[in-house]
Amino acid sequence: MRIGIDCRLSGVSHAGIGRYIENLIRELVASESPHNFILFFSSREQVREAFGETIPKSIEVVFAPIRHYTLKEQFLLPQIFLRENLDLLHVPHFNIPIFYPKRILVTIHDLLWHEIRGSQVTTLPPWQYWTKYIFYHLVTRIAIHRSKIILVPANTIRNTIDSYYPGTRQKIFVTTEGADLRIKKSDSSRSKRKKDQLLYVGSLYPHKNVEIILQALKSLPDHRLVIVGARNAFRDALEKRVKDEHLEDVVQFAGYVSDSQLAKLYQESRALIQPSLSEGFGLTGLEALQLGTPVIASDIPIFHEIYQDLALYFDPHDPAALVGALRAPTPQVDEVHKKEVLNQYSWKKMAQKTLSAYESAF
Repeated sequence: MRIGIDCRLSGVSHAGIGRYIENLIRELVASESPHNFILFFSSREQVREAFGETIPKSIEVVFAPIRHYTLKEQFLLPQIFLRENLDLLHVPHFNIPIFYPKRILVTIHDLLWHEIRGSQVTTLPPWQYWTKYIFYHLVTRIAIHRSKIILVPANTIRNTIDSYYPGTRQKIFVTTEGADLRIKKSDSSRSKRKKDQLLYVGSLYPHKNVEIILQALKSLPDHRLVIVGARNAFRDALEKRVKDEHLEDVVQFAGYVSDSQLAKLYQESRALIQPSLSEGFGLTGLEALQLGTPVIASDIPIFHEIYQDLALYFDPHDPAALVGALRAPTPQVDEVHKKEVLNQYSWKKMAQKTLSAYESAF
């Protein structure tokens, strides 16, 4: 079977989705599956990031330098896919090419923009934002109804999709993700824990709710915050807020860091703060837990599903609740129980479930 995978969003520059795609294709190659995988990348740099300098002989690489969320994606990309005579196309995000006529499978990581919308969540002018918003709904609806199988990272997302699109539940496969940082054993030795350092890892979109940590810091003068995430317009706005609140001395924007640098930050931080109002999975919290760092997370269903009783939860609308969680004693976690929970999350297991989904699409 010739299975195509759209890898144009692969790589750490595309945050959680990029890490998902990168680990999926690595594990599929390692699985020695009898299927032929045709991988569509935007650039050679993406290929090197995924596989190094040597491309595995078991895959075919096709370059499709077409930007996502564009008209070219809808009108030109289907032609590239069709030339490869695929039996199945896997699009690992909602942005399927709606004019591609053959068998398709999609990954829906969340339905965030169904639940959060308006001028406060964008830097675009209103006419451009609402045009893209309408198009997002159109493409998502077509993707969900056209796809033979829908992959999701958690039961919470499965329930969300079924609530918006009744009757789709039977074709939704839950393929929970992994959380293994790509670090050498020599890089994973424990760093000295800093009692005053808090860590946030992720994007800075408004729904990530990072501002609540800034509000909490006003009541925690003995703490500092390190923010890891790529630069964008929302980071500029948050940096301005930090200056307006006179928090420059206690908030550090670390930008992009390598996996080994991130592991060090996890291990030296008192806790990872996950204040999000909406999320598709919870990758960074699992990474932190694997490296022994406590997780303080917002009290939302997805985090309860993923972290279970390994995190300390707080009301994400109440800064005082976060302050209280940080002042509370660190809960003791049974290491055997923690290992049992974390063993549920593996990129290898995710790839195996994805392969089963490919075969179920026929």
